[in-house]
Amino acid sequence: MRYLVWLLRIALFVVLLGFAVKNNDVVTLRFFFDAAWPLPLVVVMLLFFAAGTLAGLSAALGTFLRQRRQLVRLKQQLGQAERLE
Repeated sequence: MRYLVWLLRIALFVVLLGFAVKNNDVVTLRFFFDAAWPLPLVVVMLLFFAAGTLAGLSAALGTFLRQRRQLVRLKQQLGQAERLE
């Protein structure tokens, strides 16, 4: 199983490396007040992927914390019910 995981990691790395090599053109990010940054396309895509991942994780964090509190409360109630029996 460990070898399969490493094989998948290597395959993913090769695919991403090929993607980076094919998308090395320079693009210009234009901001307000005539600010512009020339960056390789793969860097821009990686930055926006990371920003989207962080936004998604922060959006899910509230639900995760609420479920964790509920789980602790339910475990306490279960412990109290088991002690009563």
